Amino acid sequence: MPSHEQWGRSDPSRECAQRGSSFLRSATAKQKDRPREEPMRTRIRAHLFASTMLVAGVAVPAHAQTAEDARTQAPEATANEQPVIVVTGSRISNPNLDQSSPVQVVGESEITLRQATNAEELIGELPGVSPGAGAGVNNGGAGFASLNLRGVGTNRNLVLLDGTRLVPSSLLSETDLNIIPVALVERVEIVTGGASSVYGADAIAGVANFITKKDFAGAELAGTLGINERGDGARYRADVTLGANFDDGRGNAVLNVGYQKVEPVLQGDRDVSRNTYFINGEQIGSGTTFPTRINGRIYNPETDSLRDYVGSRDAFNFAPDNYFQTPLERYNLFGSARYEIADAIEVYAKGMFTKSTVQLSLAPSGMFGDTWLLPLNNPFLPNAVRTEVCASNSISAADCAAAAGATDPTDPNYREVATIINRRFVEQGPRIRNLTTNQFQVWAGVRGEITDSIDFDIYGLHGESDRKNSNINWGLKSRVQQALRAVSETECADPSNGCVPINLFGDGTDISPESIAFFNQPAGATISTRLSVVSGSISGEIGNFLAGETPIGYALGAEYRKYGASQVSDVAFGTQDEVLGTGAPSPSFSGAYDVKEVFAEVIVPLVEDVPGIHSLTFEGGLRLSDYSNTGGSTTWKAGGTWEPLRGYKIRGIFQHSVRSPNISELFTPVTTGLSNLPEDPCEGTNPVGNPELTAICIAQGAPAGVIGNIPSPSAGQINLTSGGNPDLGVETADSYTLGVVLTPPQIPRLAVTADYYHIKVTDAITLPTPNDIFGPCFEEGDAEACALIRRNPLNGSLNGGGDTPGLIAVLTNQGTIVTSGVDLRINYDVPMSFGGLNFDLTGNWTEQSKFQASPVGINRECVGQYSSNCGFFAGEITPELSFNFRTTARIDEVGDISLLWRWIDGVDYERILPTDGVHPDYLSIPSYNYLDLTFRTEIADTLGLTFSVQNLLDKNPPNVSNYVGTTALNSGNTYPTTYDVLGRRYSITATMKF
Repeated sequence: MPSHEQWGRSDPSRECAQRGSSFLRSATAKQKDRPREEPMRTRIRAHLFASTMLVAGVAVPAHAQTAEDARTQAPEATANEQPVIVVTGSRISNPNLDQSSPVQVVGESEITLRQATNAEELIGELPGVSPGAGAGVNNGGAGFASLNLRGVGTNRNLVLLDGTRLVPSSLLSETDLNIIPVALVERVEIVTGGASSVYGADAIAGVANFITKKDFAGAELAGTLGINERGDGARYRADVTLGANFDDGRGNAVLNVGYQKVEPVLQGDRDVSRNTYFINGEQIGSGTTFPTRINGRIYNPETDSLRDYVGSRDAFNFAPDNYFQTPLERYNLFGSARYEIADAIEVYAKGMFTKSTVQLSLAPSGMFGDTWLLPLNNPFLPNAVRTEVCASNSISAADCAAAAGATDPTDPNYREVATIINRRFVEQGPRIRNLTTNQFQVWAGVRGEITDSIDFDIYGLHGESDRKNSNINWGLKSRVQQALRAVSETECADPSNGCVPINLFGDGTDISPESIAFFNQPAGATISTRLSVVSGSISGEIGNFLAGETPIGYALGAEYRKYGASQVSDVAFGTQDEVLGTGAPSPSFSGAYDVKEVFAEVIVPLVEDVPGIHSLTFEGGLRLSDYSNTGGSTTWKAGGTWEPLRGYKIRGIFQHSVRSPNISELFTPVTTGLSNLPEDPCEGTNPVGNPELTAICIAQGAPAGVIGNIPSPSAGQINLTSGGNPDLGVETADSYTLGVVLTPPQIPRLAVTADYYHIKVTDAITLPTPNDIFGPCFEEGDAEACALIRRNPLNGSLNGGGDTPGLIAVLTNQGTIVTSGVDLRINYDVPMSFGGLNFDLTGNWTEQSKFQASPVGINRECVGQYSSNCGFFAGEITPELSFNFRTTARIDEVGDISLLWRWIDGVDYERILPTDGVHPDYLSIPSYNYLDLTFRTEIADTLGLTFSVQNLLDKNPPNVSNYVGTTALNSGNTYPTTYDVLGRRYSITATMKF
């Protein structure tokens, strides 16, 4: 994991498999500073896809109804009477056939009320959606926003656009939500019970399908402006959408051009994060500070000598330069067109391009406790410091004096001493990482009817994404080492490349601009991903000899996909220890694989309109896959619905999927990065008087002479050595959902859905958590676990450069992931004399969220808990209970007033961990309530305005220190992806339509 203080593995390493890779991601993505698209049908029956696509548009049951049914239950949904709609999770388009998988929907009304700048904001706060990478992740961010359904990992769900895949944005096959053209999104459908047999085995936790507006005609101009009450974090969005029908409606073309900009919010500008707190409540910071520390002791400019380092007094506060909201600038271009070339035959094409730039910021770079060769003749080295260095290395006074007078490295008296140096380059300014992504994708296809009862759709797509990582103000280790070998204050022993000596001694203002210019050289990498798909399917219906008039629906198809990805780094960025403060290198590598698949799906009405059975339906699906890297696999589903009485329905489905490892999990080179550990059992005086502990520490590589003085983990981070594993096999997942859909005719406009879900992933591709290694080693004396911990050869710590492996972790198929719970949605629309009221409740109860890295590891339960072990993606919080409750009043001739209440259950520090030394205030976080108020009106037929106040009561986030969790998500003493750190903020959107 990246460090609270150091960038664990730079962005590319975050691509290395998750805990599933949660551990590796959070550990390596941080840094050293923390302390099918709708088929064409001309014989269309007007209908709505679900009884609960309502004013708030938050969730729907996964079945379709006739328009007449829908009008009685979701008045607004019928306002834009659509032709046919295919509910996500099935390729069968008969609107009278019920689907067994639960589907959540964010409708057009909710999209408008949220005034989202990007797709992340549309779905990121839904109950049951866990935090992924996004604008709230700075140290460990990768320049894109990812989806983490059910909290089982961002690589175990799919993001679709109109039912088709999007090119991944990372080596872990994650899709960047920022590339979605929000202005054209009509609704988002989220299948949360798994969708692997329909879309592919990587949809273990489900899919999020962003569905764009069809047959748009006219012009729409929209602009959004948002600002925090504290005056920072401004948000801007502008979109121009143009569309036209042509040739008497046989064709349509749409073009959207969009621009978005989000300005930063610094942790130094919020009270909760202005300083850095340790788990005991003490205000601390990073041990890489200024003045310089030599072998753990700190330089005293007043006496020109070394003194003892006192963390509470001398530590460096790295928090202020970190972002709570990372800045973003993005340009989007999206176009689509269709043309009916013959009766019931249509050709179509789409294309999209996105350029986005995200900036990440950390405290200044420095020398982070690596081993350096310190020349004893360095002209800036104070005599008292030199004397102490000599003494600690058993160099006599005479030899020390002779070495001090050596003229250059050729002098017989010249000596260099291996020394651990910590020095913050405050003169250089904060470390900046610019991540610029260029992504494009094109689609082309033909669809239509073969007969009145058989449709077809054949398409191809190709997409590419390039994300360039440019690092500013980081510095190169080799050049700093070169600058240490100085023969005078102005001349280096090796003057190549314009070397200028570096002065490490003084009060933090002594490194010259010329020296900084010498060692502050650019470094970076480009991650490229490619996706090509050719897919063809037919869907239709056949007569039903089992039930009434409703036919059997079916779909058949085949698909070919090819993935490719590469990471190309410059020499510096690909070399271990070379770029200061990155935590891990990002060596160049590449990989590719392809998959051939055939699939089939059927929905069979079994019984209709008999006593006790209004309808009984069976649903089944099968997908056969042949992966070039792991061979053949089978994914399938089976389920059904039973409606005893009209409006009262029971549904359930079981799904089995087999996921093949992605490019990162297979091919990422093994490197040393970072993980999280607040306290090292071997630190300080812990081993003194304890021969058993002392023996363990020494066996792990600590010199016997440093026992009693081993430094604590720097900024709560330790080294982690890990990478991909080409010998990985597939992981399997079984999931099922069982629920009810209530749309009682006796209570018009009421819809209730409740679904129990259970997902279990076995042979999961995982890494162990830190506690999975440290617990067995230090608590049980497990020699095998202890052998996975390797210490700094000089000071015995778990920090340093490539000479300190730290934790050694290998990706395996030994993991098990289990999650289960209940999704609930209640929507009720009430006509009133003034217009109407709509009440919409979406809730989630998570029964369990378990992760076990291996059969002998801890089967860790993390529901309602937080720590550096909990959270599968990167340390996210999974509350036991959460809900969103929106109340909207429609006032005739005025507009809509809507209040959204978001509630998050209280959570506790991981209960199996010891609490000794943890401040009582950090052991729990109470339940949190947020209120967002929105007013929406139409000033004229062509002009609409929406005004919102988010976090209406200006609720402050909890303070739990900077060290109870992982660097990526426990930042600024809180969890910024779970709790609002921005404060009260305002936004206004104006939309003009012509």
